[in-house]
Amino acid sequence: MDKPDNLFASPLNTVDDFRFDETVAEVFPDMIQRSVPGYQSIISTIGELAARTVQPDTRVYDLGCSLGAASLAVARATAQTPCEIIGIDNSDAMVTRCQRIIDSFSLPNPVSVSSQSAQHTDIENASMVIMNFTLQFIPPADREALLQRIFDGLLPGGILVLSEKIRHPSTAGNELLVDLHHQFKRNNGYSELEVSQKRAALEKVMLTDTFAEHEARLRGVGFDDVVMWFKCYNFTSLVAIKAPQE
Repeated sequence: MDKPDNLFASPLNTVDDFRFDETVAEVFPDMIQRSVPGYQSIISTIGELAARTVQPDTRVYDLGCSLGAASLAVARATAQTPCEIIGIDNSDAMVTRCQRIIDSFSLPNPVSVSSQSAQHTDIENASMVIMNFTLQFIPPADREALLQRIFDGLLPGGILVLSEKIRHPSTAGNELLVDLHHQFKRNNGYSELEVSQKRAALEKVMLTDTFAEHEARLRGVGFDDVVMWFKCYNFTSLVAIKAPQE
């Protein structure tokens, strides 16, 4: 049974930088549902996008797969389309738990899970790549090169699904969205202390971009179109489309 997220419920003498370690992996399902607005809708729509986009005998990469929610959605949605689904995460704790979850299902398409960084993953013969709240944890200096490798490894007509917490360009607007998100967390049972300590833990490891920065970077590496299909507060999900072959 999933454990409740109470990692920041008690006062900490020192708030360490957030890490996807065993303690986070244990509570991750509860944490993500109570912290990210629309998370389940995003996962469901990833499945719908897979059903529309994944081509037979191609690969789907889930970079930063955590416990495999997106990979499972793709596997179920592509039951009639033979494909290979590859989950990647640089947290050994997440990979171990993800593999256990994947193994508990009988899936129509194979899902493999590996422990490595997104930056060192070869993207080949892909019709879909997923980065579901992953890029924001990649060092900013590495982001463009990673997206270029993803674009180069996508087949014509392939897509990148990029979900991210974003930063509004104006200070006042950004503060409004942050406040609304914090209230969302309070409404889901987090205390003021938990909200404050979690924010401090993420401050140096989750570095967000504006939508304009994301769009410019995606178009810069070659994507033909960038569609924002979901937004709630400062959370969004985009579909970047590689032009189909003429």
